[in-house]
Parts: sequence; structure tokens; C-alpha cells
Amino acid sequence: MFSNYLIGLREGLEASLVVCILIAYLVKTGRRDALRPIWAGIAVAVALALGFGCALEFGSQELTFQAQEALGGSLSIVAVCLVTWMVFWMRRTARHLRSELHGRLDAALAMGTGALVATAFLAVGREGLETALFVWASVHAASDGTPRPLIGVALGLATAVLLGWLFYRGALRINLAKFFTWTGGMLVVVAAGVLAYGFHDLQEAGWVPGLTNVPFDISGAIPPDSWYGTLLKGVFNFQPDPTAVQITVWLLYLVPVLTLFLLPSRGPARNAGAVADAAK
Repeated sequence: MFSNYLIGLREGLEASLVVCILIAYLVKTGRRDALRPIWAGIAVAVALALGFGCALEFGSQELTFQAQEALGGSLSIVAVCLVTWMVFWMRRTARHLRSELHGRLDAALAMGTGALVATAFLAVGREGLETALFVWASVHAASDGTPRPLIGVALGLATAVLLGWLFYRGALRINLAKFFTWTGGMLVVVAAGVLAYGFHDLQEAGWVPGLTNVPFDISGAIPPDSWYGTLLKGVFNFQPDPTAVQITVWLLYLVPVLTLFLLPSRGPARNAGAVADAAK
């Protein structure tokens, strides 16, 4: 549940910051008349993300078991690629996110209502589609027959919306550089578990060999249905009897990606907390 809460919080906060910057800029420049098209674009983006998530969930239920596993494994790999790109992108662009969005918004204001709707839709829609795909893959990997994964995602998104509103009102300031570094690092760990589970799905679908090659099984020491087994499953997508392919994929992804992510960024680093200054 914690990993899904983290996904909802991290992804939701990025979208909330984008909305905060767009709305605050229009208010500060006296263009409140442009707020309605912006909100319309945001609403369309949210609806598209929800529709995409529903299509993934209900569409996959009509498939055979092998097709479900193949689809789940393939989309898990795609989701990990997207979220990996996202955490590195945010680490690199958080410093100038505000000026980039302001430039797009100025151009859209000059072009008219349709351009405003498209600007808000594209700014929020990308985050929404990434979130829907990664949430689906993570919930699919961590599913234990209970609604806890979805509850975790919903709580994370609700927290992100609240933080975005507090940023806009100027009631909250945090060091966003450190926030995105810590949450990004934890998200890389979660993504490693999703990737390993995705390859397990592909093994069950018959696309990848080695399903019966299990180097160890510690189910006796860490029962999957115990409270600590459930906790490890929810946070790290832990599996007590992983295949050799899962272990290899997990290590090959986690070690280099986390190392690169935690390396100091090049160039003078400004406090990414300045992103929240757009709300003032």
C-alpha cells in the first residue's frame, strides 16, 4: 500500500504543481478570463487518464490467462521505462519548469481559447497517462485481492492535491529538490519490483523461459500472508520465491539506475522550491 501511496503522491504532485503554475500565472497577469479553458483542458486530461486506466483494467479481463500475463508483463516494462524517464526528467527540469510553462502559456494566450485548452491538456495529460499506466502496473504487481493498493493510490493523489492547493495559497514551502530526490529514489526501488514482476508475467505467458528456475524459496521464513510478508510485498513487491530471471532483471535495473539518479547533477543547482514561488 505504501508503494502505491508513493506513486500517487509523486505523480499527483507533479501534475498539481503544473496546474498551480498555470493558474497562478493567469491570476497574477490579470487573465482570469482564460481560467475556464485551462480548467476545461485539465478536466479532459483527467478524464482521458481515468478512461485509459479503466480500459486497461476491464479490457484485460476479457483476455485468456496467457494473454493477460503477456499484456501485464509488457505494460509493466513500458510503465517502468516511462517512470524512469519521468524521474530523471523532473530532476533535470524542475529548476526551469515555471519559465517553460509560462512561455507555453504566453504563446497559447496569443492564439486563443483552443490553444489554452490544448496547453493545459498536454501539460496535465502526459502526467495523467503516465500515472494511469504505472499505477495499473503497480497495482497489478501488488494485488492481493484487497482494495488496499487502490486505496493507497487514492490517498497519495488526495495528498498531492492538498499539497498543490497549499502551495498555491502560499501556506506551505518545502525544498522540492530534496523532495523529488527522495521520492524519486524510492520510486526507482518500486519500479525495480514492478519490472521484476513484469518479467515474471512474461515467463508465465511463455514469452520468457526459466519459470521453474527458482534459486531459493524463503516462504517458510517470510510467509507471504504474514504481516511482514504483506508489508514487504506492498512496499518492494517482494516475492519469497523469485525466479533467476527476476533476480537478474531487478539487480540490472536497480543498481545502475539508482546510482545514476543519486549522482550529483551537473551545473549550478538552484533550489527547486522556487517552483512553488509561482503561487505567490
